[in-house]
Amino acid sequence: MEETISLKEIFEVLKKRMILIISLTLGAAILAAVVSYFLLTPTYESSSQFIVNQKEQDPAAAQVTSNDIQTNIRLINTYNVIIKSPAILDEVIETLNLPYTTGALSEKINVASAQDSQVVTVTVTDENPATAVEIANTTVETFQNNIPEIMSVDNVSILTRAELSENPSPVAPNPILNIAIAIVLGVMVGVGIAFLLEYLDNTVTTEDDVEKKLGLPVIGVISQVSDREMMEGQVTFQQQQQRAKRGALNGAQKTS
Repeated sequence: MEETISLKEIFEVLKKRMILIISLTLGAAILAAVVSYFLLTPTYESSSQFIVNQKEQDPAAAQVTSNDIQTNIRLINTYNVIIKSPAILDEVIETLNLPYTTGALSEKINVASAQDSQVVTVTVTDENPATAVEIANTTVETFQNNIPEIMSVDNVSILTRAELSENPSPVAPNPILNIAIAIVLGVMVGVGIAFLLEYLDNTVTTEDDVEKKLGLPVIGVISQVSDREMMEGQVTFQQQQQRAKRGALNGAQKTS
């Protein structure tokens, strides 16, 4: 016979284990706050953009055609690889005297472009906002200077340079988001543990528990009496006996 659980029983379990659920939720939120604000190092982003567009050497040359634009767009995929290659990054490291290897610097750089766009965005992530700006600008400048020699074509122009703001905001960590996620996870874990403890709890506490666990009907219930109630009951019983004795004695005297 399959056991079913009603909505009322679910709420009873949650109410019974509410302290556990709240404790786990608060603990997870506090832990996330401590980690986000005190343990994780903030990181900053800075972006620089360049455009891939064939430069006209002769003013009388024909205008750029759609085929030229499509050729430039196809070149962007190649440029995205070249810009993170040792040929570019080694020079960036040497120019800025960075304490990074080529591989480590490559992981800090993200190169992206919108579909069918000639604009490429180079985004750098670093723990120091000023360093992120320097790396972004130097990488784009180095790429622009070296691409004519590498590809035998001069079609890269810097569109925007990265700038350092007065009060840069870190992109990570996001304490509010981390705390919100921790609260959700804390509630889920708390509810899960609450139902697990309820499932493992074989204690019989009510008449319904007897019927469910033993499959036997409840004929009678013996009430639990505290020591104080027992003492009060004994005093009341003794008082009733004394009154009964006095009543019997008075009745006997009247009869005689």
